[in-house]
Amino acid sequence: MKGKTFVEKIFDAECGSIVFKKPAIVLTHDNTASIKNTFAKMGGENVFDPDQLLIVLDHNAPPTTAKLATQYQDIRDIVKEQKVEKFYDAGKGICHQIMSYHAKPGMLIVGSDSHTCTAGAFNAMAAGIDRTEAAGIWKRGETWFRVPESIKINLHGKLPKGVYAKDISLWIIGMIGSDGANYNSIEFHGDGVSSLGISERMTLANLASEMGAKNAVFPADKVLAAFYGKEYLEEGVWADDDAKYIKEIDINLSELFPVVAAPHHVDNVKALSEVEGTLLNEGLIGTCTNGRIEDLREAATAIKGKEVAPGFQLLVTPASRKIYKQAIDEGIIDVFIDAGANILSPSCGPCLGTGQGIPADNYTVISTANRNFKGRMGNPKSSIYLASPTTVALSAVAGKIVDPRGETHHDKFPYVKEQSCTMEIPETENRRSKGVWNYKDVDNLNTDQMFAGNLTYKVLSSDAASIMPYLFEGFDKNFSKNVKTDDIIIAGDNFGCGSSREHPAVGLAYAGVKAVIVKSINRIFFRSSVNQGLPIIVLPEVVDAYKMGDEVAIDFEKGEISIEDKIFNFNPLPDKLMAIFEAKGLVNFIKNK
Repeated sequence: MKGKTFVEKIFDAECGSIVFKKPAIVLTHDNTASIKNTFAKMGGENVFDPDQLLIVLDHNAPPTTAKLATQYQDIRDIVKEQKVEKFYDAGKGICHQIMSYHAKPGMLIVGSDSHTCTAGAFNAMAAGIDRTEAAGIWKRGETWFRVPESIKINLHGKLPKGVYAKDISLWIIGMIGSDGANYNSIEFHGDGVSSLGISERMTLANLASEMGAKNAVFPADKVLAAFYGKEYLEEGVWADDDAKYIKEIDINLSELFPVVAAPHHVDNVKALSEVEGTLLNEGLIGTCTNGRIEDLREAATAIKGKEVAPGFQLLVTPASRKIYKQAIDEGIIDVFIDAGANILSPSCGPCLGTGQGIPADNYTVISTANRNFKGRMGNPKSSIYLASPTTVALSAVAGKIVDPRGETHHDKFPYVKEQSCTMEIPETENRRSKGVWNYKDVDNLNTDQMFAGNLTYKVLSSDAASIMPYLFEGFDKNFSKNVKTDDIIIAGDNFGCGSSREHPAVGLAYAGVKAVIVKSINRIFFRSSVNQGLPIIVLPEVVDAYKMGDEVAIDFEKGEISIEDKIFNFNPLPDKLMAIFEAKGLVNFIKNK
């Protein structure tokens, strides 16, 4: 018998299999109100198992409008009505930090947020899903999983001074690309793992989402045992020594140097020394990626006794109230305040662009967050660099990007790729011909461009008609006005990357789009599309063959796509997923069941 990977043991099935499992925890946040609406459409009244639910109010905490405040109260009512015990109100913390109170080795965890994979730091199988799927679990207690292929990343040695976990994550993303681990499970192995604390492991697991991974996981070792206050862990799951991987990557931590993700994509990675001196206007320290006490300590040490540059806006967002209080007790908050920083309540708002800290036009921001898409922080006319907390703190003082090693360096990131970032199509240019939208030359079309993040809670995903005016607005202003029933979309690589926001899939399905044909697809967007009854066909040769003005036809029964006189074949989806398409989406599928 061949050895098994971590996920093959968790799901008790070989990679490529489709299995149905009951998660131990189903995480939702501010999207809980929308999930309740979808749950009701499925015929749901009482949730299958209230003990599965973990609900955290964090994305708009505290709410900035009366509408959002009312949604928060609606969620509190749901919690009371459904007798949900694992509930954390606004200000208690960011959901992925709160998860650290509940995640345990070997657990199966899902969450209606793409960064649910953060819990892999605790030897849990943790993956993001969308709102509709979360509602389905409320109704039935289980959901489907495709057992992913696995990537083994071997970490050796220790990080040099001035290099941090954030640099490891960005290094890997820059090496393999933002779709380099699409639908894969990432396992971290090697002697270098023992040099990383839980906070650092959470940073690496968190950013697995930005590689397209389903999950990332660390072993249940002595470091994790110490986190739980034990000498060792009896529980836990880990891969066999002879497990098979689709890829192995070796990284010598001692050879790494500070890097950044430059605008406007997370895999646009550069050596920090290449962009050193870039003028800045704003900085953000915190978020689910780097808002833990260790991150705040590092940043405070760098900034102690100094002041932020004149006119510079530095925001600090602890990941939880517990961390906030600890930072107060340790004098860290005093250091930040004395330096001129603004301390915000634990919240996702600044990262997402739904709360305080939205940058001004033409601002350049340096942030410890996980995404730097155009418009990510609420203003498409600003630019975002991603870096470690120490780099952000030192750069805030200088008003420009500063190397945390404190010397002149001439590093060159060895894996620089030609960037194929999304572009905004002028309103006068129409890419639709004969019912086909031609985006074949566009890679990394992300969910923020398909539906702006700052609209996520203003327009509920359960209200499809209200999504339509904003659909693709950040990319192609012609789309929402001209899309027709049975239209086909043809696009490049990594379609739908970014957050687990299901609004784009809901909108495309509501518009009657017949299918989306792509070179590759983001994992959560694929699941969202299935759940909405929107067919996604991954067929790079079709994308390459298509020319503007060609006639395109799809025969789902035969598994054929024709472009003019050329025929291309594709494999149909498994029967269980086809049943969801035939029901016109997961809501009807579950309701009819």
